[in-house]
Amino acid sequence: MNTSEPAPSSASVPSSTTTTSTASAPVVPQRAGVVLSTLILAALVCNVNLSVANIALSDIGRAFASGQTPLNLVAVGCSLGLAMSVLYLGALGDRYGRKLLLITGLVLTLPFSLLAAFAPTIEILIAARILTGVAAGMAFPTTLALITALWGFGPQRLRAIALWSGVSGGAAILGPVFAGALLEVAWWGSVFLIAVPPALLAIPLVMRFVPAHVNETRDSVDQLGGVLSVAMIALLVLGLGLVSAPGLRVTSLVLIALSFVLVALFLLRQRRAANPLYDLAIARRRLFWVAAVAGMIVFGALMGAMFIGQQFLQNVLNYSTLSAGLAVLPAAFGMVLAAPISARLVQNLGSRITMLIGFTCILLGFLLMLISWKITTPYIWVGLAYLLVGLGAGVAMTPASRLLTSSVPVSRVGMASGTSDLQRDLGGAILQAVLGSILTAGYAAAMAKSLGSATGLESMTASTQAALQVSYASAADVSAQYPQYSAQILQAAQEAFLGGSNWAYLAAVIAVLIGGALVLLRLPGAKAEAALLADYARADSSRR
Repeated sequence: MNTSEPAPSSASVPSSTTTTSTASAPVVPQRAGVVLSTLILAALVCNVNLSVANIALSDIGRAFASGQTPLNLVAVGCSLGLAMSVLYLGALGDRYGRKLLLITGLVLTLPFSLLAAFAPTIEILIAARILTGVAAGMAFPTTLALITALWGFGPQRLRAIALWSGVSGGAAILGPVFAGALLEVAWWGSVFLIAVPPALLAIPLVMRFVPAHVNETRDSVDQLGGVLSVAMIALLVLGLGLVSAPGLRVTSLVLIALSFVLVALFLLRQRRAANPLYDLAIARRRLFWVAAVAGMIVFGALMGAMFIGQQFLQNVLNYSTLSAGLAVLPAAFGMVLAAPISARLVQNLGSRITMLIGFTCILLGFLLMLISWKITTPYIWVGLAYLLVGLGAGVAMTPASRLLTSSVPVSRVGMASGTSDLQRDLGGAILQAVLGSILTAGYAAAMAKSLGSATGLESMTASTQAALQVSYASAADVSAQYPQYSAQILQAAQEAFLGGSNWAYLAAVIAVLIGGALVLLRLPGAKAEAALLADYARADSSRR
C-alpha cells in the first residue's frame, strides 16, 4: 500500500479509543493527570530557557564590551542548539528510551544554565546557550512524543496535546517577563537561572511517574542521516538568525546556501537508508506536511509579533524593558485560554476548521497592529492585538501537533515531535529574518526621506547620516552626540521605525493568508481526515 497518501476510506474512521498506530497503546496512562502535569512542567523548562536571553542582550553587551555579532549568537544560541538536534535526538529516543532522554535533557539543563549565568567570557556564554539548546532538544520534543505514546488516539490525547501546546507556548512568552523583572534587581546572568527551579522539580517527578519504554522501536538509527540533519539545520538556523545582523549579510547567505546543499544530501541519504531517520513516505502524507508548513507559519507569526512588537513598544512608545515584557501577557493568556477551546473545536469541527479559526484570529491581530499601532497608541490596542495573536496561535497549534503525531506510527513519533519543534525554531527564524529585513529596509527608506526634508541636519557628515539610517538604536546613539538635534532625530527615528514596522506587519498578513489558504485548500474535512488517519494506521501496520 502507498504510505505517502493512501486513498481515504469513509468506513475506516478510528474511534476515540483506538490508536492510529498500534492496538497495544493504552487509552490513558495510570495517574494520567500527574503524568501530564509532569510532562508539561518539563516542556515549560525548555520553553523558558529559549526566550530569556533577548531581554538581557543590552546588559550582556555592556558586561563584555561585546559587538553585535556575538550578541546575535547569544540570542540564537539556544534555538540553534535545540533545532539542530531534535530530529536526531528524537530518533535516538524512539530507539533507546524516551524517558531516559527526557531525564538526561533536564539534568543537563542545570550545569549548562549555571555555566551561562556565570560565564566569564562572551564565547563561553555562546557555547553554554548552544549546549542548553541541545539539552532542550533532548527534553522538549520528547514530552510530546511521550504524550502520543502514552495516550491512545482520541479525545484524551487531543486534550493532553492541547494543554501541552497552550502551557508550553505561553511559557515562551512569559520567559521575558520574568527576565525583565529579574534584571530590575539582579545581574544579567540571573535570567539564565529561571529554568533551574522547575528543572529541579521536574526531574524527580519524571523519574517517579512517567512510564518508560512504551511503543518504542527496535530499528537501528540512521547515524549518518542524524549527523547530516544536525549540520544542515544548524547552518540554516544560524544563517537565518544572522541575516539582519550588520555586516553579516554575505556570511548568512553563504551559510544558508551550504545548508541547502546538506539538505539535498540528507534527502538522498533518506531515500537510500534501510531505516531512514526521517521517513519521506510519511513526510509526503498530506495531513503531515500541511500541518508542518501551516504550524511553521503559526509559530513564525507568533515569534514575529513578539520580535517586532517588543521593539515597537520600547522604541516608539518608550516602554521600559519590564513594561514591554508585561505588555505581551495577553498573548500568553490567550494561548492558555485557547487550549481547552481548541481541543473541543477539533472534536466537533475537525482540524481544518479549527486551524482556519486560529489563522483568522492571528490575521485580525496583525491587521490591528497595522491599523492602530501609532506613536500615540493607547495600550488597549496593543493588548488586544497580542490577545488575538495568542488566541489564534493557541487554537491552531493543537490541531497542527495532533495531525503530525497522529500521521506516524507511535514507534516513530520522535520524527513527528521533532518536526513539531522545528516549526517553532524554523518558523520563528524564517519569519523573524524576513520581517527583520523588511523592517530594516523600511526604516532606512523612511529615515532617508526624513533626512532629505529635514532642516539643520545637513551639517552632519555623510557617515553620521548613514548611521541614522541603520537602526533606531543607532539613531538614538547619534542623537546623544548631537543634543541640539536630539528631539528632531528621535522623532524622525520613531516615525521611520513605525513606517518600517507597518511594512513588516503587512508581510506578516500575507504570510498568514498563505497559510490559511494552504489549510483551506489542502486539509480535508473532519470525516475525510479521520478516514485518512485510519488508512495511515493500516498502512503502517502492514509495514511491520
